[in-house]
Amino acid sequence: MAVEGVKKGKGTAGQGDKQRDVRMANIAAAKAVADAVRTSLGPRGMDKMIVHEGGDVTITNDGATIMDKLEVHHPCAKMLIELSRAQDVEAGDGTTSVVVMCGALLKAAQSLLHKEIHPSDIAASFLEGGRYAAEILQNMSRQIDINDRETLIKAAVTSLSSKVVSQNSALLAPMAVDAVYTVRDPAFPDNVDLNNIKVHTCLGGTMEDTELITNGTIFKQKASQSAGGPTKVQNAKIALIQFQLSPPKTDMEMQVAIKDYQQIDRVIKQERKYLLEMCKKIKDAGCNVLLIQKSILRDAVNEQSLDFLAKMKIMVLKDIERNDVDFITKTLGCLPISSIDSFKAEKFGHADLVVQESTPEGKIVRVTGIKPPTTEIAKAVLKPTATVLIKGSNSLLAAEAERSFHDALCVVRSLVKKTAVVAGGGAPETQLTIKLAKKARELEGIRSFCLKSYAEAFEIIPYTLAENAGLNPVRTVTELRNKHNEGEEGHGINVRKACVTDMSSENVVVPLLVPHSAVKLATETVAMILKIDDIVQTR
Repeated sequence: MAVEGVKKGKGTAGQGDKQRDVRMANIAAAKAVADAVRTSLGPRGMDKMIVHEGGDVTITNDGATIMDKLEVHHPCAKMLIELSRAQDVEAGDGTTSVVVMCGALLKAAQSLLHKEIHPSDIAASFLEGGRYAAEILQNMSRQIDINDRETLIKAAVTSLSSKVVSQNSALLAPMAVDAVYTVRDPAFPDNVDLNNIKVHTCLGGTMEDTELITNGTIFKQKASQSAGGPTKVQNAKIALIQFQLSPPKTDMEMQVAIKDYQQIDRVIKQERKYLLEMCKKIKDAGCNVLLIQKSILRDAVNEQSLDFLAKMKIMVLKDIERNDVDFITKTLGCLPISSIDSFKAEKFGHADLVVQESTPEGKIVRVTGIKPPTTEIAKAVLKPTATVLIKGSNSLLAAEAERSFHDALCVVRSLVKKTAVVAGGGAPETQLTIKLAKKARELEGIRSFCLKSYAEAFEIIPYTLAENAGLNPVRTVTELRNKHNEGEEGHGINVRKACVTDMSSENVVVPLLVPHSAVKLATETVAMILKIDDIVQTR
């Protein structure tokens, strides 16, 4: 019995070592991912060049894009990628900050584990600190009026300041605010559906040529000219069809044997007659612009149909993506038509002009002057939408501009969801460090020790901002802490002037939702990682 007891003791100790090793390996993997994006934080952050398997290159400093492109295998490293995605969905900005913050919290947790503090106590203290942090951020925030356009523009400019297109923020930020104002639904005042804003990129021209279209839209598909069809239609009556303008196929796989030329002629005549009847019905209904959804089963339209439609002076845009149907329906007020029998004028959209334009990248079709529908069904479908055409000198710049503009839209949406702002430049994180450390001194025992480490972890944000800007991080963060201890809550790191200034007076503000969501998500992720004591492989 004594021998058995000794064996059991050894097994328990071995199990404890294994749990410690697993926990440390998880923290190390997650910290490695956080360190990979840390240099991209802030207005002076560096860009990453991401090379894909096929040789395609992406240049960006957007945290969500970098994390999404990373190829990682460790489960806890993947948790940080999911963390960045969650922040992108919730706030749309702060995707780099949330990962860097999570890495700093894991480092603090690691030092506490080395002091033999139980991971459950650390996780509980961190979650408690997260609740205190939410209150601190709420108290230091400033409520705004959602109709205050200037404040929204300032927040959008702050978001764009760390992007490649920061020099064009004076153009893009007001455009983002106006786009959100356009699609905002009074029935849902506390949210904005960004799916109602379509962003297209186009090569050629400069960023100053970027334009916002509110009473119209743009199609990247060119008008079909294989049979000399029209490229400009005034007083357009637009139909969107989901059926095929091509010869029908049998429901099952089968072959038809044709023995002589007469049978071939008969088949061709029948196909021609079938297609001509469909095209006549389209013409008789009054349609003069036809949008054809892409089909995966068979050709959505063939050359014979295009020839008939061209002779009838009907403009044709084919290969409309299924994902774009909802946006087109909301924009034009036209209803998707699934069969030729239901092809009626009441399902059409109406516009003053549909015209094809030339760009250095190719042809685009512009729709302007959309008219309000007359039928009740179409009125229910029509929603306010906006289209943004971003122009750039090369594909890498245009793609990065599109991602940056999306971040600006998300920042404005965050202000709609939670109408409050806080100063930027590391001011919220410094305030959290000071206030949470003060709260830790009021507590006793392990909770006080853990909360103090939790508070110190937030200094990673101002420290990294100063480091990436080429400043002395220790001296800069010390000066920032002194300002906050004196009651200057709005002071942050001004990387342009290379000093600590009042960020509100510098118009550097961020939505409250961004740091609030980042702290909450990072804390929950760290608590989850700390509670993992084993990794079990399954088949």
